[in-house]
Amino acid sequence: MDWHRLFGLILTDFFAGSPFSVELEKDLALKQQRLDIVILRRGPGSFAGRLPDGLDDLAAHNLITFKSHHDALDDWALKELTGHYVNYRKQCTPRGQPLLPETEFRLYVVCSRFPQNLAGGITLEPVEQGVYVCKRGTDQIRIVVAGQVREEPQNSLLHLFSASEEKVGYGADHYRQGSLDTSSLLGDLFGVYHGEGLAMSYTMADYRRDKLIEQWNKSTPEERKKALKGVPLEERLAGVSAEERLASLSAAEIAAYLKKRRSARPPRKGKPRRGG
Repeated sequence: MDWHRLFGLILTDFFAGSPFSVELEKDLALKQQRLDIVILRRGPGSFAGRLPDGLDDLAAHNLITFKSHHDALDDWALKELTGHYVNYRKQCTPRGQPLLPETEFRLYVVCSRFPQNLAGGITLEPVEQGVYVCKRGTDQIRIVVAGQVREEPQNSLLHLFSASEEKVGYGADHYRQGSLDTSSLLGDLFGVYHGEGLAMSYTMADYRRDKLIEQWNKSTPEERKKALKGVPLEERLAGVSAEERLASLSAAEIAAYLKKRRSARPPRKGKPRRGG
């Protein structure tokens, strides 16, 4: 499973329609050395809504290394991120001009689980729940642990990659898609978890059902009428008792209906007389 690409694609969806764009697998050298994700500011303005914890201080260039639950975040991964930053900053600077200011860059690591081994060798300063800062010289790398951040809607994107049944379910329930195509990506994600034996009580079928209910609740009466067009009456009224149906009608409507039913009945034939 290409976890980096899947995470980048979900990020692309998350930032859809915002001043930020997302580029995946940025090629930084003739010898391919790929930075997992770059989030670029593409224009003025602010992000509509709340950004995930730890990613709420985006600059013009935001370099991200992602580590799934299969990968351990170690010191070498941080060195690589720093190396990518140096190379990337040089490439972004116009030829013959001074390097772009350091304030235009941010370094991030998003990982599914807490890097226990890394924490034993370097200092990770807590910023908030699930968010830490690692200082390397004058650089600061912000580390966001998807499995630890708060269960709040702005963190639903991160929870999808926490590899925790409870948190993935929360993420799927609260993530707001920027594109309908994202459903297939989430289906891939749930399929991978299932294939790896992770007990997932919250399935893609549950996700589709919840999204349909959410869309239905937000729709107008005209949109609902259009959506039900072509659905057999028996299916539309399934689960609705006769008392509930009658309760929605006025006495005049009921009387008019009964009158119409009586007038539509064929006349009853009289009984044949006996004898001659």
